[in-house]
Amino acid sequence: MLRWLCVYRYCIAVSLILLVFVAGGFTQERQIFFREDFKGLEKWRPLTFPKVPAHTTYSVESKDGESFLKAESNASASALIYKEEFNVYEYPKVRWRWKVDSIYRTGDPEKKSGDDYPIRIYIVFKYDPDKAGGLEKVKYGLVKKMYGEYPPHSTLSYIWASREDQKTIIMSPYTERAKLIVLEKGGKKTGLWQDEEISIVEDYRKAFGSDPPPIASLGIMNDSDNTGEKSISYVDFIEVFKNGR
Repeated sequence: MLRWLCVYRYCIAVSLILLVFVAGGFTQERQIFFREDFKGLEKWRPLTFPKVPAHTTYSVESKDGESFLKAESNASASALIYKEEFNVYEYPKVRWRWKVDSIYRTGDPEKKSGDDYPIRIYIVFKYDPDKAGGLEKVKYGLVKKMYGEYPPHSTLSYIWASREDQKTIIMSPYTERAKLIVLEKGGKKTGLWQDEEISIVEDYRKAFGSDPPPIASLGIMNDSDNTGEKSISYVDFIEVFKNGR
């Protein structure tokens, strides 16, 4: 009897040690820079475009105790930009959950006339004038005089594309400094929440063939100004993080 009691106590002790170890491992699994659950939009600022008079509507909606971002576009375009910046080498991962009610039937990311998406998540890389060449400084300086701030150095745009046969990495039809990465294609998953996770530095290297600038922020957009169509999309949450050690 004493022998079995000792064995029992030993098993309990080992179980407790394993439980603490595993729990500690889970707490170290992700180190989060920020997580947005869309209780409000105080941490985001609107981004509009001078030649697009109609703006996409962004609002926070709640259902069954959960809140999410609703983006409604009708021949319109504008975006939300997260107000804080982060270092993509320190926090190279982003994950989110999104959903679309419909896609744009005439959407085509390789043409200006079709460069619309019911939802996209941007990684916006900050321009650093101290690391720019002479001609680049002149170009960026002119833009700053016109709009009051420098444009991004470059962007990665993760999109929900319209076409099923769409290739994965595409150069924007507007600028070589913007690359589009297709995560979802077509309308088969419309109305269904989809979970995404991306690696910023790895994707930038694949898309641009070089290392990204270190400082970036996030953007969210539903746009339909080129196609003239309309859609509603949703983002449940978005999280910037790094894997634990």
